[in-house]
Amino acid sequence: MKPSIANAPDRSESIAPGKTKDHWRAFVKKLVPGGDEVLWAEACDSFLFARLRSRYIDPIAAVREGSKWNGEGFTIVSIQCALIEFLAALREGKKYRHKNPQPPHEYKNSGDLFCDFLQKTDPFDKLFTMAQAQDFYANVRCALLHEARTKDGWIIWASGTPAVDCQRKVVYRDSFQNLIEGYIHDYGVALTGDIALQKAFIRKLNDLAD
Repeated sequence: MKPSIANAPDRSESIAPGKTKDHWRAFVKKLVPGGDEVLWAEACDSFLFARLRSRYIDPIAAVREGSKWNGEGFTIVSIQCALIEFLAALREGKKYRHKNPQPPHEYKNSGDLFCDFLQKTDPFDKLFTMAQAQDFYANVRCALLHEARTKDGWIIWASGTPAVDCQRKVVYRDSFQNLIEGYIHDYGVALTGDIALQKAFIRKLNDLAD
């Protein structure tokens, strides 16, 4: 017989493989914005990169490897869009709150966060104007997550360039994944020395460990 929720043992939720909320709460005490780059690299790899690999990057790779060219792009791009919103919130150190968000570090309108990130952040800014980011958000991101479809002529193909062709309304899922993973790598490098990113990182990881 499974234990009831009331009788379930106390536990600290995992936020990355082998890392619980308690691990983060202990580790963050050693992190100082502008401080030891080695510690910041460890924080990024052990908590952030491990989390992204296990929950997003490896699952996407598994779908790609088992692809039968029969619509898997819908699953892949859906995950990519969820990942993009997380990366946008991470960069700003923001927490999603459905009701009564408290600025400046809480948000409710995911569209603004999502589109600003695509239009302003390298390398995505090479692909999107604000109008194009809004089109992608409405007719790819929201259409996939809410209706399990793309809309307004958008399609998903496996490979090609550019990663997202806003003129032709094509998402090349594999190229887009390469772009996202490149961004994540560059973010990790920047995190070791960028104080603003470090402060935002602490806020976001504290939120995950809340």
